[in-house]
Amino acid sequence: MNLIIDIGNTQAKIAVFEDTKQLKIIRSSFKNTYSSIKKLQKNYQLENCIISAVSKFDTTALKKDTSFKKVIELNHKTKIPFQNAYGTPTTLGVDRIALVSAAENQYPKQNCLILDAGTCITYDFIDTKKKYLGGAISPGINIRYKALHQFTANLPLLEKNNFILTGKDTKGSIHSGVLNGVLQEIDGVIDQYKAKYQNLTVVLTGGDTNFLAKKLKSTIFANPNFLLEGLNSILIHNLDE
Repeated sequence: MNLIIDIGNTQAKIAVFEDTKQLKIIRSSFKNTYSSIKKLQKNYQLENCIISAVSKFDTTALKKDTSFKKVIELNHKTKIPFQNAYGTPTTLGVDRIALVSAAENQYPKQNCLILDAGTCITYDFIDTKKKYLGGAISPGINIRYKALHQFTANLPLLEKNNFILTGKDTKGSIHSGVLNGVLQEIDGVIDQYKAKYQNLTVVLTGGDTNFLAKKLKSTIFANPNFLLEGLNSILIHNLDE
């Protein structure tokens, strides 16, 4: 069985896979990550591990854990199932590497755009020839709310909620500006890619997946666990070494 660890910007997600089948997913604070792993080790026969960290995280204990046959700390040198044509491959985030790997594994030989809506909104594109061409990074929903609050004198800090196009008060106007802006951005980017690439497959993932999925005009595949599945595919891709 495989242990999959995703250290994000705000929390850790830890999953257990048996081959490609997802058995368990838990969310943990950074300080409780190792205690969560120990609990999983008691309940599952974990043999291999991969960790992806976009923030600082000490992996020493994992690498020294002799119960694992293989432990991979994902970075730009890790063997991946696609061609990385990014202009600065050493700076490509490990989360984005995992997402593109998931796309190649689940939608092979397709033009695929992956949207990860979390702390940031990232856009990643891989073509029919397994070539990753790059994408875009923009502020996520919560960052936009925080920016309006922090960089103005009087606007309140809000959390995402339902909205109407024409806000009837300050709070309603903020919700409309942030959320309608995000939706129009995402739909607009998808339309740009559709105009350039035929038969485009679009995958939406990340913490805001469920909130955004039904509000977008574009046809998408919504999968909140796409990154974990991508990490598992990379681990499997490296097990023969």
